[in-house]
Amino acid sequence: MSPSQSLWTPKYNPWVVALTVTLATFMEVLDTSIANVSLPHIASNLAASQEESTWVLTSYLVSNAIILPMSAWLQRLIGRKRFYMTCVALFTCSSFLCGMAPTLGVLVLFRVLQGVGGGGLQPSEQAILADTFAPEKRGVAFSVYGMAVVVAPALGPTLGGWITDNFTWRWIFFINVPIGIISLLLTNKLVEDPPYLQKLRAQGRPRIDFMGLGLIVIAVGCLQIVLDKGQEADWFSSTWITVLLATAIYTLFLWVVWEWFHPEPIVDVRMFQNRNFATAMFFTFVLGIVLFGTTVVIPQFLQLSLGYPAVKAGEAMAGGGFAMFLMMPIAGQLVSRVDPRAMMATGFLATAVSLYYITTHLSLQMDFYTAAMLRTYQAVGLPFIFLPSNTLAYVGVPREKGNQVASMNSFVRNVGGSIGIAVISSSLTREIARHQNYLVAHATSGNPAFQQMVSGMQQTLANKGAADPMKQAYARVAGIITGQATTLAYVDVISFLALMVLCLVPFVLIMRKPPKRAPAVQAH
Repeated sequence: MSPSQSLWTPKYNPWVVALTVTLATFMEVLDTSIANVSLPHIASNLAASQEESTWVLTSYLVSNAIILPMSAWLQRLIGRKRFYMTCVALFTCSSFLCGMAPTLGVLVLFRVLQGVGGGGLQPSEQAILADTFAPEKRGVAFSVYGMAVVVAPALGPTLGGWITDNFTWRWIFFINVPIGIISLLLTNKLVEDPPYLQKLRAQGRPRIDFMGLGLIVIAVGCLQIVLDKGQEADWFSSTWITVLLATAIYTLFLWVVWEWFHPEPIVDVRMFQNRNFATAMFFTFVLGIVLFGTTVVIPQFLQLSLGYPAVKAGEAMAGGGFAMFLMMPIAGQLVSRVDPRAMMATGFLATAVSLYYITTHLSLQMDFYTAAMLRTYQAVGLPFIFLPSNTLAYVGVPREKGNQVASMNSFVRNVGGSIGIAVISSSLTREIARHQNYLVAHATSGNPAFQQMVSGMQQTLANKGAADPMKQAYARVAGIITGQATTLAYVDVISFLALMVLCLVPFVLIMRKPPKRAPAVQAH
């Protein structure tokens, strides 16, 4: 690489570039969760069932997941800036069309297009930041990107509920339009491809790997549908779920083998031979499970067990987003000054302790403040995992492979999130049934404590003039048993997450530390 390329710096202030590309990414990540609380309104307005309306979410996630691993290849094919602007334009236009959709089928179609556009934004932003900032400053730069990725999902349900209650569900899509237009204008003016990317494009466009393209579309599409619809279809008791999962596994295996030997693969799977890259992807996968899993578990408990409306449950989650917003810049400053591996170990420990702390305070008598603080504590350690992992993933990776790192990082995190949500939802159902069976087995006439409880309730209801106090007393006891079984199930699941995160602490030693001074070839 020539000196002019190795010493390249962007024309505009790197932080202006960072904020520009973060704008669209924040919009896209927000859209993955903002529609959740609006599904009942969408179903009612478009004359669809609740089950049919969930395809509004599934269609977006499937197309989003398919485009993620191909983003690096597409950036080389048409240029990174052009690819990024194409994604922003497609996301913005399809958002407007989603808001105008007259039927559910049309809405699902436009959500597919929206997912295709949104899928390329996260990896493109991360790659742009990696090239815009010097290696020793990447940690701070990634903190901006991190705020978009981890704060937006927490704010989505709250914002979506507020928009739906005060306006109409269509505005959860319309609000993307002005943001997208502003992002396009700023990107066109401020963002540029570095010389090494221009040189790669001058060498000719990569040969289109049609076989790899087809295999990854089939594998990821089938896997995402299984993860999203498996619980609803009772997993392997459903033939079509079993067939789709078998297809996904077999096709994914064929894809890995094909890409390994292909001269110009869509995804360079050989990068997993780099221990920093492979370990970072593993940590990102786990982070996706914990982040997305708890984002679903805690609001679910608040709504189903404590009776919170969706908006209030979202407000309880907002404290976590605020905590990450404060901690991301701190973690970004530390990642270039201390050993990133020590930061990750600290982050894993803090996250494990906070998850365990949640299990000790989760109860049916929990108030709103406690619920909000539990989520806040749990979010504090995540930036100390997210940023060092992203930074260490680039150690030993050639500069021209930076797009591959960003693309795979986003893909692995999203897949981890989907698997985490699916496994946690399935585990909750089974754990609730197990605890309920155990508690019911002890609720017998031979149990003095049970008889005393029923008698006390019966007497209280009789004093209040209730009709058939005995029947009502047994109904209330049944409700208490269900509530306790549900609480114990959530405690079990969150305890498992805490143990899983704790077990990751020793694995940080596998990774190599970044050089204190980047070699000249990596300077910007």
